[in-house]
Amino acid sequence: MIHIVTAGRLHQLEQDAEQARSRAQDVQAQADAALGRHVQELSAATDRAEQAEAATSEVGAILSRALEELSAAQQELLRKDIEIRRLRAELEGESLEGRTLTVLLHYGEPHTVYASREDAYADTATHGADPARWVPAGERPPSAAMWRCEAFIYDAASNGFRRAHMPAPKLIEGAA
Repeated sequence: MIHIVTAGRLHQLEQDAEQARSRAQDVQAQADAALGRHVQELSAATDRAEQAEAATSEVGAILSRALEELSAAQQELLRKDIEIRRLRAELEGESLEGRTLTVLLHYGEPHTVYASREDAYADTATHGADPARWVPAGERPPSAAMWRCEAFIYDAASNGFRRAHMPAPKLIEGAA
């Protein structure tokens, strides 16, 4: 079959082809612009996801450290609770009758209470006080000595402690 194409028809086909090319270029430009927007959105979404992942990782590390610290604090609290219970049981199980305490006096005023004279010497020696220079009880009045230890014994009758060594009573002349 033979088709005869006229110049008008050929001109019309060329115009249609040009319009189709122009339309294809417009569509291609729109597609390129849409692709660019989608790439930018994808890049922004990827950045946000990476930031969220980093934040999640950081929060996870912080939470892990906090849980470790909480666990350590709970263990320390448990140890202290056990020690308190042990000390309470020890106190409740023993009579205080005859137990002594040592009071460290500074110019006659109570400074620190210790379970024993040895504890007083050991503790004060760590702070630079030389127990060898302390004044024995009875040589001078308590207020005249810078540092001095006094022993106290629990007295059940008074529900308290009294001096282990009471000073000898001084005779007053003319008293009966």
